Amino acid sequence: MTVPDRWRMLLVLFLARTSMAYQFQTVPSDGPFLVDHLGIGFAQLGSLIGLYMLPGILIALPGGMLAQRFGAERVVLSGLALMVFGGALMGVDSVPLVFAGRLISGLGAVFINVLMTKMVTDWFAGREIVAAMALFVASWPLGIALGLLSFPPLAAAHGWPVVMQAGAVVVALCFAVMWLVYRPPPDAPAEFGHGLQIDLSRREWLLISLAGFIWGVFNAGYVILISFLPELFVQRGYSLPEASRVVSVLAWAVIFTVPLAGYLAEHIKRPNMMMIGGFLSVAAGAAALSLAAAPIIPFAVVALMVGLPAGLIMSLPAQALRRENRSIGMGVFYTWHFAAMAVLPVLAGTARDLSASAAAPSLFAAVTMVAAALALIAFRIAQARVN
Repeated sequence: MTVPDRWRMLLVLFLARTSMAYQFQTVPSDGPFLVDHLGIGFAQLGSLIGLYMLPGILIALPGGMLAQRFGAERVVLSGLALMVFGGALMGVDSVPLVFAGRLISGLGAVFINVLMTKMVTDWFAGREIVAAMALFVASWPLGIALGLLSFPPLAAAHGWPVVMQAGAVVVALCFAVMWLVYRPPPDAPAEFGHGLQIDLSRREWLLISLAGFIWGVFNAGYVILISFLPELFVQRGYSLPEASRVVSVLAWAVIFTVPLAGYLAEHIKRPNMMMIGGFLSVAAGAAALSLAAAPIIPFAVVALMVGLPAGLIMSLPAQALRRENRSIGMGVFYTWHFAAMAVLPVLAGTARDLSASAAAPSLFAAVTMVAAALALIAFRIAQARVN
């Protein structure tokens, strides 16, 4: 049986985005090593985590415009090349170079995030868009889970610079696969050679901004949990490797629950119920983590429910944008996403420093999930009222 082209292209995009998540996790997984060896505090560690997303605040929208001018594939390959260079630079034992390499890697990741979602939409719009997006979104937790499992022992055995270099090598391999295999769909919207312009309607601006805010605060809450929960478990008596393995369940569970949620959404047709139920369940579990003497039960709630909204959120841009505006619209979408991802981990780390409590970040993550639920309600109201 021949596999349709769209599923093979989805696999290529899935692998490339997995490498991005894997590289992103080099810093959160090595947090204790970086704090000890570089002499930075938790607020600076949060800044270093968020720095991967910081360029997107300024570059996401221009990235969509560049894709209109030069083609999405070329811009994505350029992004992967920047990620390789930045990852290699982070392997140098120097605080300024680690921060510079993180910033350069994040610049490349902007193009991956903005344009690969648009490329999946081009292949699957009008077909299995929710299922495809759910599978595509699962690439992020897969990369994070692989990082959680491999990076702490690798850093303990060979030092944290080797972890940064390993992340760069994986991205380089995915660059080669992308360059050799990927091609756009034959019926893709004509973009190549267009001028640098923005032609979004008032309705598109509002809806895509709300969708980007939802995606941003949801992912920021997830990353805050992944990044700071190991310390909470260490304070409850776990060793750091044990704590990392436990927290990696958050990523491994999402790999399965995100596609499952996409499948269920295609059949039960209750996307709002699934998204809001996921947001509020995770908020309750994250809040309980900060209070429970035995955190495994609320942790299990978070692990089981955090995957429910992801694929459904990523189907929102297709509801907000005209086909010809997908590149530009995804630039707006990811501007909001990157702003949340750059700022909120820093605030969570600052809350950790000021409160001197390892539980503060999980409470902060609970607030982000409630904000996502409220923004989804605003999206649906705007979708019904704005012409």
